[in-house]
Amino acid sequence: MNSPSPSATRPLAGIILAFAAIYLVWGTTYLGIAYTLQTLPPFRSGAIRFIAAGALMSIWVLLKSPRDFQSVPLITACIAGVLLSGIGNGLVVFAQQEVPSGVAALVVSSIPGFVLLFDSLFFSKTRPAFTRVIGVLIAIVGVALLSSDIGRMSGNAEPLHVASLLAAAIGWSFGTLIQQRAVTVNTLVAFTAVQMLAGGVFQLLASGATGEWQTFDVATVSVTSWLAVSYLVILGSILAFNCYLWLLTQVSAPAATTYALVNPVIALVLGSWLLDERITGTAMFAAGLVLFGVTLVLFHGAAASMRKSTSVK
Repeated sequence: MNSPSPSATRPLAGIILAFAAIYLVWGTTYLGIAYTLQTLPPFRSGAIRFIAAGALMSIWVLLKSPRDFQSVPLITACIAGVLLSGIGNGLVVFAQQEVPSGVAALVVSSIPGFVLLFDSLFFSKTRPAFTRVIGVLIAIVGVALLSSDIGRMSGNAEPLHVASLLAAAIGWSFGTLIQQRAVTVNTLVAFTAVQMLAGGVFQLLASGATGEWQTFDVATVSVTSWLAVSYLVILGSILAFNCYLWLLTQVSAPAATTYALVNPVIALVLGSWLLDERITGTAMFAAGLVLFGVTLVLFHGAAASMRKSTSVK
């Protein structure tokens, strides 16, 4: 008798909780980043965030299972770290100094589309499923409507900062596909630790290259910014990044990256709840498009898994 396929034995509850974590936590990190930028320069704050998170996880691994580091492909983990924690995160924070958050959300929401494209061209080299392509396109249209409706796309966005966002989305997409093929459930925490340390060092070097060393004064950093950094270290990095990497061992990369499409909807809900922002009919329609598009992406993966499991005799 054939053994059950991996798709048939996936921990559904864990997958749901992991998706909830990256949807909700990363949906609030734009707010956390805004608080850090009040008194911390962008690359310096990113370096503090990821070096601290990577160090804490490294200590955990060394105390619990130090041999896990021996199973981590260090070069691959470092490359993924530079692409994800370094370029993917660092350039978004850099751009948020000048780019309205609506523009940032719209550009970053292109990540699932880039993942589909790069996976088809360079990794799996197969044509992406039609359902997923349509789902991503519908969701991006919804993000565009949402961003324009809440009035955040006004303002003068410098081309350099918009280009930084595009580079961040491309870097994150490549990093996602690279690490999906390298990380395992057993090496998850160790891999994440190495990845974050590499990304943190990259941002530290970037802070020196951009002159942040010359203007930074630790005495001027507010308590609010330190609290925001702590939130980003504990929840945004240690919790959410590990959930994201674990999801990549359980579901497809396009499904895992749907967080980038859901984040603007989370921001809309938080704005209404915490800041008394008005939700218009257009915003509700846009949010519905996003959720419908994401559902198409996720449904395709679930349907494929069901077909595989039912084919096992």
